[in-house]
Amino acid sequence: CYTDEGMGDALLVRVYGRKTELLVDRETELRNFQVLRAHGCAPDLYCAFQNGLCYQFLPGIALGPDHVRDPHIFRLVAREMARVHAIHANGSLPRPILWQKLRKYLSLVKTELSPKVSNNIIYDRTRERVRFIDYEYTGYNYQAFDIGNHFNEFAGVKEVDYGLYPSRETQLQWLHSYLQAYKELTQGHPGDSQVSQEELETLYVQVNKFSLASHFIWACWGLIQDKYSTIDFNFLRYAKLRFKQYFKMKPVVTALQLPK
Repeated sequence: CYTDEGMGDALLVRVYGRKTELLVDRETELRNFQVLRAHGCAPDLYCAFQNGLCYQFLPGIALGPDHVRDPHIFRLVAREMARVHAIHANGSLPRPILWQKLRKYLSLVKTELSPKVSNNIIYDRTRERVRFIDYEYTGYNYQAFDIGNHFNEFAGVKEVDYGLYPSRETQLQWLHSYLQAYKELTQGHPGDSQVSQEELETLYVQVNKFSLASHFIWACWGLIQDKYSTIDFNFLRYAKLRFKQYFKMKPVVTALQLPK
């Protein structure tokens, strides 16, 4: 929403979708939003109401599959993800939400059903920074899961093409940028953080293994959304695609070994 053509007073109002409370803990979402904002990783939050939020509009372009493969942009994404992951690095570590969320989704699929995405990243050319803008499914999680989930999104959402999943070479470049930034943020040595080949290979294996968990959890999410969502999107088809890719990649990924 805005009143002047320059969009200087623009703000964003997000209204929750139907039955999304089954998938998202709104109190946790609000707490996570506030934590991210306190560390400069989220926009200003103006107000929260019963079925939505109002917060600062961030100028820029929403990234698509073509953008996330651009080396310049994907290095910015890697650094921003490292910035988010560094928030709890020197303090108390909450428990990862992955398994809790997976159990919840499986219970919904079992009891209530019959037999996230790259465009939530904004690139600001003027400031040479990317920002994450959707916090609905935000929670403390494994670093490798977040990265594996992001790599899966290289394939797109509306028109999914897993041939666009990043190559090993691209992944290693991305992961090097991430590890370098993460070390700078957590160890306090800007511009002088070395990344070993062993660290790189270890994270590469972990990321690809967690990419399987990403496929599985979003496939379950698609089945739940197919039951309740009023959005014009073929959630059932999407769920089938994610399950198909999960089973296709499972033998390949589980064969990967951590460096000795």
